[in-house]
Amino acid sequence: MFYSLLRPLLFQFDPERAHGLALDMARVGTHFGLARGARRLRVVPRRIMGVEFPNPVGLAAGFDKDGRYLNVIGRLGFGFVELGTVTPRPQQGNPPPRLFRLPHQEALINRMGFNNGGANALVRNIQKSNFDGVIGINIGKNKETPPQRAADDYASALGSVYAVADYVAINISSPNTPGLRALQREEGVLRSILYRLRNERQRLALVHQKHVPLVVKLAPDWDQGELERTLDILLEFGVDGIVATNTTVDREGIALESAAREQGGLSGRPLHDKAEHVLERIADHIDGQMTLIGVGGIFSGKDVISRFHAGADLVQLYTGLVYRGPGLIAESIKAANEVRQKVVYRRRHAQNMHPAA
Repeated sequence: MFYSLLRPLLFQFDPERAHGLALDMARVGTHFGLARGARRLRVVPRRIMGVEFPNPVGLAAGFDKDGRYLNVIGRLGFGFVELGTVTPRPQQGNPPPRLFRLPHQEALINRMGFNNGGANALVRNIQKSNFDGVIGINIGKNKETPPQRAADDYASALGSVYAVADYVAINISSPNTPGLRALQREEGVLRSILYRLRNERQRLALVHQKHVPLVVKLAPDWDQGELERTLDILLEFGVDGIVATNTTVDREGIALESAAREQGGLSGRPLHDKAEHVLERIADHIDGQMTLIGVGGIFSGKDVISRFHAGADLVQLYTGLVYRGPGLIAESIKAANEVRQKVVYRRRHAQNMHPAA
């Protein structure tokens, strides 16, 4: 109710400015119990990738790139928070304007370009916070780093954040860094990144005496056969999970919107069907061998239920929060609590009906 009154005011501001204002207001709001509904819901923990998640509803990367609002976000009821994308070195990102609303479509287009203070700054912010929940950290390469040296950036970022991360997400699918999406399709480059990260994680696990799962964030836009080839490589290198999906460069269904001409990744309701379809394709192909985090166009508890039935183990919110507000968190957690056991039962029943040959 409170957010429905506040949203028209926030939408008077530039979207990037409004985002900062909303987080600043949340600092005040959480002290007055405005997110109490999510925090008071029944907690159903899940152990996934060796990590204990208080509940399966998380915040997607991009909302708090530098961990500056971690204490605030931690009081909203999320089961986990994915920070970033962060790069090894600070960078300003693309020039503004770089974030655009499509209110009639309940969508956003962004071309932020990994604006962040660098991996070390993120780590300092985490260490200064009092947040004790599950933290995922999304890492990328700096814009000026050529593709043939991308593995250096990912390994450097992993080394910087490893000690404070519960899992690390490898972003090779943002459309806003030139050439980045090609990394998920070019077999040689992808293999070099995964090989380097696998070795670096082995070294870091010994140094820090803990195992941090690695997940890969994939795009929703694939040509025939490309996705399956990439999934086979991820399986080969023992990747722990997949975030499905990032934003889309497709403009189908929003062509009449003036903002549709803007370059960048589209998120929100127009992404819903595509993201869910890609998640289903991934789930069918990997057959339970990796954890799946479903994200993209989730606006209701019904969407959460649908994403679990498509194969997700965890879900993330972002653009839905912009349009629905914190009430979406409680609704999503409640839906996840109600549906999860049915989904697990359905999967086991299907396996019993169709045993492996």
